[in-house]
Order: sequence, then structure tokens, then C-alpha cells
Amino acid sequence: METAGHFDLQTLWFALIAILWTGFFLLDGFDFGVGMLYPFLGRDDPERHALLATILPVWDSYEVWIIVAGGATFAAFPGWYASMFSGFYLVFFGILLALIVRGVAIEYRNKHDSASWRRRWDVAMPISSAAIPFLLGVVFATITRGVPLDPRGDVTGGQGVLFSGYSVLAGFTLVAAFALHGALFLAVRTRDGLEERARGFALALYPVAAVLLIVFTVWTAVQASSSAPYPTPVYVLLGLSLPAAAASGPLALLKRPLAAFAGTSAATVLLVAALFARLYPRVMVSSTAGSPSLTVYGTASNHYSLVAMTIIAAVFVPVVLVYQVWALWVFRARLSREDFARPPTPLHMITAKRPGSSPGGAAAGDGE
Repeated sequence: METAGHFDLQTLWFALIAILWTGFFLLDGFDFGVGMLYPFLGRDDPERHALLATILPVWDSYEVWIIVAGGATFAAFPGWYASMFSGFYLVFFGILLALIVRGVAIEYRNKHDSASWRRRWDVAMPISSAAIPFLLGVVFATITRGVPLDPRGDVTGGQGVLFSGYSVLAGFTLVAAFALHGALFLAVRTRDGLEERARGFALALYPVAAVLLIVFTVWTAVQASSSAPYPTPVYVLLGLSLPAAAASGPLALLKRPLAAFAGTSAATVLLVAALFARLYPRVMVSSTAGSPSLTVYGTASNHYSLVAMTIIAAVFVPVVLVYQVWALWVFRARLSREDFARPPTPLHMITAKRPGSSPGGAAAGDGE
């Protein structure tokens, strides 16, 4: 395996891609949790509208992270991109489909006040919100644990090689962890009865998420001891992620949801960082005897491309970060049922000008 004894451009771009994925899981993680929980946490349509509104203005800005991560992988490591996306194309198609359904559900649910219309999106949203982290967990666990590769670096064995006991556990762990993450986010961003109910959901989810996370962490650490080129950083990151996640339950019980949310945020960052640390300097681990793993050095673009990309990233990444922080600050208000008891929909804004139409439109919860 080719390695370097200094911090080079290939390592820099591997770290940047890891940061992009970490940002995506951190921000969209609680988005996924909100999507999974809001139909069950909201007792009527105004409550569901209020819960969904906590992410409605900013959810699409979080998608930028996964788009940029995919684009950066294509530009910086075309060999890695080709092997991963061609080898796992059905799973990535499933992720793309779920992302589309989820985006449409967020944007279109409240554009019509028909009860049946909203119920359809209330079914589609939790399913797509759970499918994305599950499938991404399966992919990340598989490429770090090992996939059958031929001497050219192509994945062999079909899509079924993705689904092992370890990768399925990773998928369920992410789903449970993000559901907890989302419940704590809702406890922070809502008020009145919704805040207390969200905190109750978080306390109910905590034991399930904790058990899955402990088993996955221990399994990852055991595997890293025998296969990771640099196991020490993996142990440190995994070791820090567990107490960060463990603190969220007691903090929620003490009615400190913001501190509990900070705990799940830290655990998400540390866990994703641990998976990338286990991978480096490889980008896809080979489980086939005689076929080497793909590395950052064997799959990277040429030096000129990496230099040009580094200059562009140095200019635009700070802009994206500043915009993200600004958007979160602007839309920081805590919401409740009362804010959406009678919201005007775009349809009502049009029909209100017609004779006989109600100026305020029908109540959002009429059909529930």
C-alpha cells in the first residue's frame, strides 16, 4: 500500500471530503429525525405543520453538503468515485429516490389543505427520512469493512455484498441515533406542549439508540484493531463519541434539551470521523485476497487539478459556512401549534381574491 509521511494534497482532500460528509450527517441528521417523528409527535395538522416548519426554511441548504461531497469525490478521486458509484449503483439510486421523495414531501405537504393529500406525504416523509440514513450507513460500513474488488478496483459480487450483519447494524444505528437527534432538536425548537412531548420521545428513543450505538462502536473498534492502518485515532474518536451520546439521555431528563442536543451532535461528528479515520489512507477496503485496496494515492486526480480545487475551496467554503450559520440564526424562533392554527396556503392566497372566498382560508387542521 502506498503511503506518504507528510500531509499532502491527497490527504487534504480526503479530510475535506470527510468534513463534508460529517457536516451533512450532523445537519441533515436531525432533519431526518424530524421527518421520521413529526407525524407521530404532532396530534393534529397545526402541530404537524409547526414541527415541519422547524426545518422548512433551511432543509435544502443542508443538501448542499452531500452534493458537494459527491462532486468533490468525483473531482479529487475519480477512481474512488467510479468504483463506489458503479459498484453500488442500485443503493445510490435508492438514496437518490428517497432524497427526491423527501424533498417533495417537505415542500408540497402544506400546499394543499386536503386531508388525504397531507396524509400521503405524512406516510412518504417518515419512510424516506429513515431510508436515507439506513442506506448510507450500509454503504459507509461496507466500504470501511471491505468489499470484493477485482485487480482493476471494480466491485464484484453484486449489490448483495453490501448487506452484512455489520452494515445492517450500522444502518439501524444511524436511524435510531438520528431519530433521537431529531427529537432533541424539536425539543429545542418548539414550545408549549410540543416541547415537552418531543423531550418525552427523546427519552423513549434513548435506550434503543444507546444499545445500538454501543454494539456498533465495540464492533467497529474490534475490527479496527486488526484492519485499520492507524487504529489509535479510531479508538480515541470512538471512545469520545460514546460519553457524548450517553450524556444526552440524562441531560434530557434534567430538562436541558439544548445541552442534550449538543451531546448527540458531538457524537455524530466523532462517529463519522472515526469511520473515515479507520479508512485512511484507503478509500475502499478490498476483501479479496490478492486484490489491493483503493487508496487516496492510487485514485486521486493529478496535482494541477488538486491545486486548482484547493484554491476554489479556500474561497467558497467559508462563504458556505457563513451562510449556513446565518440561516440557522435567522430561523431560530421556537414554534408551537398556535403559530399554525389557521395558516394561509398558496391556494387560499389565490382564491381569497375571488368572490365568496374566505380571506384567511380554511383552517389547516380542518381535515384532520
